[in-house]
Amino acid sequence: MNNAAKAPLPATLAAAEEDDAPIQKGRKTVRSLWVGCAFALLVASLWAFAATAAPQTGGAAAPLNVKIGVIRAIHSRDTISILDIPAEDDGVAGARLAIEDNNTTGKFLNQTFEIADVKLKEGEDPVVALNALVDQGIGLILADVPAAQLLALADAARGKNVLLFNVGAPEDSLREEDCRANVIHVGPTHSMLADGLAQYLVWKRWPRWFLIKGSHPQDELFAAALRRSAKKFGAKIVEERVYEDTEGGRRSDSGSVQTQRLIPTATQSAPAYDVLVAADESDVFAGYLPYRNYDPRPVVGSAGLKPTSWDATHEQWGAIQLQNRFYKLASRRMNERDNQAWVAARIIGEAATRTGSNDPKTLRDYIVGPEFSIAAFKGQKQTLRTWNQQLRQPILLGDGRMIVSVSPQEGFLHQTSELDTLGLDQPETKCKLR
Repeated sequence: MNNAAKAPLPATLAAAEEDDAPIQKGRKTVRSLWVGCAFALLVASLWAFAATAAPQTGGAAAPLNVKIGVIRAIHSRDTISILDIPAEDDGVAGARLAIEDNNTTGKFLNQTFEIADVKLKEGEDPVVALNALVDQGIGLILADVPAAQLLALADAARGKNVLLFNVGAPEDSLREEDCRANVIHVGPTHSMLADGLAQYLVWKRWPRWFLIKGSHPQDELFAAALRRSAKKFGAKIVEERVYEDTEGGRRSDSGSVQTQRLIPTATQSAPAYDVLVAADESDVFAGYLPYRNYDPRPVVGSAGLKPTSWDATHEQWGAIQLQNRFYKLASRRMNERDNQAWVAARIIGEAATRTGSNDPKTLRDYIVGPEFSIAAFKGQKQTLRTWNQQLRQPILLGDGRMIVSVSPQEGFLHQTSELDTLGLDQPETKCKLR
């Protein structure tokens, strides 16, 4: 066998191999040329982007350092599922990834970005943290704090050259009667989330809703948004109930036994309905509803099919690349808080790139202007609603395993942007920026 392997080739095959040598060499040359051209094109594109994005000063761009502060409250660790317990870097990890992305582009523009993270302790005043950041020359702040603290930050920053980015609080009031000119809202509102869900339910022809809400104020805010969405899109809430929080252990050893008995009782004897809608912003009961509700109906809202700005299962429109890079950075999956912080920091990066400035007022003028948009891996560029400074965005509908749909749904039209079918539109706004 070895001798056969070493035997000389027949003359015809040897000749064919010799004839094919120039072809193989030519193919290698062509491949090398293609690789070289592709690399040259990439470099040329980046330099062209740098040339068009940076202000024309007649010479090399001056070094620019952009500092971004993060003020974040402690997120509750009382969750139904252990998978939902927040990580120590919850939210801020997304901002850190955006800093890496900004610095990648910044290399071509002589720009650098850095982050200063302040995690508030229980009862700590966020205004103290804000003033400390301002004293360090940081006027661009990502705020992941409750609504009341966000308003305190906005009012404390009035008269200062500070621009806040709300990456956590979903209250509609922050964009309406309590709106502030120095706050950009990145995360979606309760009404945007409710409208995104309602559009899908109406599209599915599931118009009869059984609404069950929690007993906390945040639960009522989401429930109010769901009622408004039902009226807006022609659905009907056939009954509404309150699930009282008894402050029991959410992950106790007897939890599955207790909920198996309690949930059917809490959901039985309802009028005929198509879908059980849960409003449980406090994460007290909604996670127990699927497969335990008395009638065999789908569960949506705060459990089951959930509306969200981002989900760890989202992979369309290049999102898988962002997901993989985030996992490499944080060793976990990206959630909605992470993504909202990533988008906010990327907005700052985009504005700095386009204006060549790190001045908060200059950046705000660009962000609220007609030329601003941000690509965020959700199928279309996102822009700002100038009347209340809320970022327009699609709403993802996920079940924890995959993205089921994305709103706005087909057929829900708008004279300006279909994204404005989600949430309060300009004719409805109560916002007077100040």
